[in-house]
Amino acid sequence: MTAPSSVGLSSEARNLHWLLSNLVEEVPGILSVAVVSSDGLLLLSSDDSRNDEARVAGSGTGTGTGKRTGPRGSAADLATVVSGIGSLTVGASKLMDYGPVKHTMVAMDEGSLFVMSVSDGSLLGVHGSADCDMSVIAYHMALFVGRAGHVLTPELRSELRQSLENESTGSPR
Repeated sequence: MTAPSSVGLSSEARNLHWLLSNLVEEVPGILSVAVVSSDGLLLLSSDDSRNDEARVAGSGTGTGTGKRTGPRGSAADLATVVSGIGSLTVGASKLMDYGPVKHTMVAMDEGSLFVMSVSDGSLLGVHGSADCDMSVIAYHMALFVGRAGHVLTPELRSELRQSLENESTGSPR
């Protein structure tokens, strides 16, 4: 897995791409990663081929082998799930009056999903394999959030979103 090309981006955006690539390559069991804005838009993904699949209507399972590799195999689907879980847990937190949500873990028979707040409502979502070490993934997500949270400004979120839109239309950055 590799992050999308970071050519033509600011140093902060390139740094986030590098951090995301490092997270995926260094932590065993991570299948895909998405950084999502507070309004549910995909900002950054671990695999640009999944971004491409997300733009094709009816992308199916993604691999053509019938074996799922993530939420229908696309970064946009992972972003949708992460955004929905983030919204649900924020609502639950408000109802229970226990303060802001820090992270959410969902363990399933054939995989795991982790959602962690980054900054200003942005979320980091990780889809892990069934045999992943949940504590290791959570630890590395916290490191990513600590390193990325302070640089994920509104300007940088806009730049990342624009770069994804440019990739989908083939426009130069």
